Amino acid sequence: MIYYFDFAIWFRLVRLAAQEPNSGARRSLLKLLLWAVPLRAAVHALCFFLDGILFPGLWRVKVKAPVFVIGHARSGTTLAHRLLCGDERFSAFKYYELLLPSLLQKKLVRLVAWLDRHLFGRRIERRLQDWEKRKFGPTQHIHKMGLTIPEEDDLIYQASCASGFWMTKLPYMGELDFFHIDQRPAASRRRMMRFYKECVRRQLYLNGGDRIHLSKNPTWCGRVESLIEAFPDARFVVLYRNPYETIPSLLKLLNVSWKLQGNMSAERIRESTRVMTDLSYETYLYPIEALKRHPDVPCAVIDYRRLTAAPKATIEQVYADLGLEMTPAYRAFLDAEEARAKRHETEHRYSLAEFGLSDQEIRQRLAPLFEQFHWDADTASLSAQESDHD
Repeated sequence: MIYYFDFAIWFRLVRLAAQEPNSGARRSLLKLLLWAVPLRAAVHALCFFLDGILFPGLWRVKVKAPVFVIGHARSGTTLAHRLLCGDERFSAFKYYELLLPSLLQKKLVRLVAWLDRHLFGRRIERRLQDWEKRKFGPTQHIHKMGLTIPEEDDLIYQASCASGFWMTKLPYMGELDFFHIDQRPAASRRRMMRFYKECVRRQLYLNGGDRIHLSKNPTWCGRVESLIEAFPDARFVVLYRNPYETIPSLLKLLNVSWKLQGNMSAERIRESTRVMTDLSYETYLYPIEALKRHPDVPCAVIDYRRLTAAPKATIEQVYADLGLEMTPAYRAFLDAEEARAKRHETEHRYSLAEFGLSDQEIRQRLAPLFEQFHWDADTASLSAQESDHD
C-alpha cells in the first residue's frame, strides 16, 4: 500500500502561507509546510511500505463491522467512546499511534517503551509527561488529551495534510474544507478511504485481528457515505446534545487554539469562527440524513443527557441497536461507570453572545432536532437557574 498524501491540500496550504501578511506567521508556516511536513511524510511512506514486507501476516487481517462514533464536537462523543473502549473486544487508536501510522513505527515505540521501563527507570516516560503538560495544558479543561489516550482517527491524516486538525493551527476555514468528503470526486474519496482502511488493518494486527475497530470522530459527520462505501458492514453511533452548549464550546476551543499561535489576525479568526458556525449546523443535520439513505446500516442514537445520567442503560441500548452482546466483564465495567456518573460535576458553559450567536438563529436552523430531543425544556430550565443566581 502506498502512503496517502493530499498534494492538492498541501499546495493550497503553501499558497495560503505564502500570502500570510504577518511575517512571523508566514515564516513559521512555510518552514512547517516546506520542510517538516514533507520530511515526516517521507518517513511515514517508507515505513508504511516496509510493513507489508516485515509483517506478512498483515495481509490476512480483515476489518469486520467497525463502529464509528460521530456527532457534533462536545456532544459526548469522547465519553461514549471511552465507555465503549471498556469492552476489550474493541480496538482503538491512541494519540501517538495516530501520529505514527505504520506498523513498524508502532512496534518500535513499544520496544523503546519496554526498554525505558526495564533499563532506564522510566526517564523517557517522565520527559514525555512533561511535554504533554506543555503541549496540551492550555486546553485540557476543554478537551483532555494525552499521548496514550484514545483520540480521533482523523489525526491519521495529519502528516498527509488531509486532517481537520490543521484547522486548530490555521484559521483558514473559508479556504479549506475537511468536512464535505462525501462531495469529493469518487476517485479522490476512495483513495483517501483506502489509506484509512490500511491504517485500521495495521492497528488490528497490533491489538488483535479478532477485535472490532472503534472510531470516534466528530469531524467525520460529513463522510458517512464514504465510510459506508469503504466499510459496507459499518455500524454508527450518533451523539446529540443541546447546541446551545456544544457550538459555543467548540468555538471556544478553536479560538483558544488559534490565539495560542500568537500571530493570527483577529479578522481571520472572526471569519473562521463564522464559517465554523455554519458548518456546525450541517454537522447536526447531515449524519441522520445520510443514514436514512441506508436503512440497512445499524445505527444507535444517543441523547447526551441520558448518557451522563444513566450510562449503563444507554450503552446497553446501543449494543441492542448494533446487534452486539455484552460480556459479564463489560457489564461489571459499566456498573463502576454508573457509580462514577453519580459524582459527575457540571461542565463549563460558554456564552453564545461571545461569538455573536443568538439562540433564535440556532433554534430556527435546527428546529427538527429541538422538537425531537425537547431541548427547549432544557433551555427554559437553564434560564430559570441563571435567574435564581442573579
